[in-house]
Amino acid sequence: MADLQAVEICAGAGGQALGLERAGFEHALAVELDPQAAATLKENRPQWDVKVGDVANPGVWEPADFREVDLIAGGVPCPPFTIAGKQLGATDERDLFAWAVKLAERVRPKALLLENVRGLSANRFAAYRQNVLDSLQNAGYSAQWKLLHAADYGVPQLRPRFVLVAMLPEYAEFFSWPEPHGEERTTVGEALYGMMAAKGWEGAEAWAAKADQIAPTVVGGSKKHGGADLGPTRAKAAWAKLGVDALGIANDGDVPGPGWEPADAKPGPKLTVEMVARIQGWKPEDKWVFTGKKTSRYRQVGNAFPPPVAEAVGESIARALRQEGTPTKLVEATEVIHDPVYKLLRGMERPIGVEQIIGRLEKTGQRMSEPEVERHIAHLERDFVIERIKRSSGSLGYTLGEFKAFTGQEEHERHELFSLNQAKIS
Repeated sequence: MADLQAVEICAGAGGQALGLERAGFEHALAVELDPQAAATLKENRPQWDVKVGDVANPGVWEPADFREVDLIAGGVPCPPFTIAGKQLGATDERDLFAWAVKLAERVRPKALLLENVRGLSANRFAAYRQNVLDSLQNAGYSAQWKLLHAADYGVPQLRPRFVLVAMLPEYAEFFSWPEPHGEERTTVGEALYGMMAAKGWEGAEAWAAKADQIAPTVVGGSKKHGGADLGPTRAKAAWAKLGVDALGIANDGDVPGPGWEPADAKPGPKLTVEMVARIQGWKPEDKWVFTGKKTSRYRQVGNAFPPPVAEAVGESIARALRQEGTPTKLVEATEVIHDPVYKLLRGMERPIGVEQIIGRLEKTGQRMSEPEVERHIAHLERDFVIERIKRSSGSLGYTLGEFKAFTGQEEHERHELFSLNQAKIS
């Protein structure tokens, strides 16, 4: 029986929720914006308390009711950080990462788990990550980032996820990241052979042999784009090498039967939503039902955190919360420097020029050229207010102002932008 309680924000259709459940967490609450994804949660776990709406809206749920819960988890929106997007970060109305960190400061869970796309690990967001670590440390948490690959945990696709785990120190000393399952990886052919052969297709075995590789990352997309397919041109080409027609998703039950042959030089059959769910890590024994029309169901699957990865991280968190194993010495978040220019400017009360920044960094053993410093400042300015002051020498001095991200401010521009674009947000 589950002895640990979780609150999940931006729960989607339940990929992370199912993994955490397998790891021993019981959901005290799940909050999801998309009504169809929320319907999927209710369909599969009617006993859960599922709230539908903007998780940052106080009218949707009351965080104070869940103070000191064991875990707050969430797959906050990816578009602010994805390489395929504009990488607006803190100025994207969909960004809830900083808000979730502030939520942890208010609710004081024993642990926080947030996952996002690989783009958040890029240099562009070094200062954003640094701000997250510093904020959590100031709130009394020990936090770590880790890039995890879904294929290392039995998921047959290349799906890197950037994961943040923060815990109160008495539990953090027992935490360690889950080890990969081994060198043997599940392939698309292995995962889908039985489904492809279900209607007697004679070519299923040959197809599975061709598909004996890891799939490219499944792309769920957003409501801003069209119907369901398996991603951009590059991804479609990778799917074609596996014998999959990526130009759309097949209807339920529309799998090859006896004598089936691909038409019009297609590389092979299309995948059904159920097949994509298998590639995403759902198992037959889960009996997980996705509600809604095909495009909505595909989007729910494609945007999910793979259950096996969530399970692996969840088990590591659960062991730490039970204080199992041998404790280790914690590495202070201040020792992990993602953006040295941000760290330097944050500690300065007076404007400081590029040459001074270079000189101060050299004293700490960090060498950086003038173009590199200027590039850091340009990245900083996208997520923070940077004040430029002309000094008596004629050169510019810089000071670091407030974080632009939404953390719950009543007057933040996020409210207006979210209201205007909510129909397109997923």
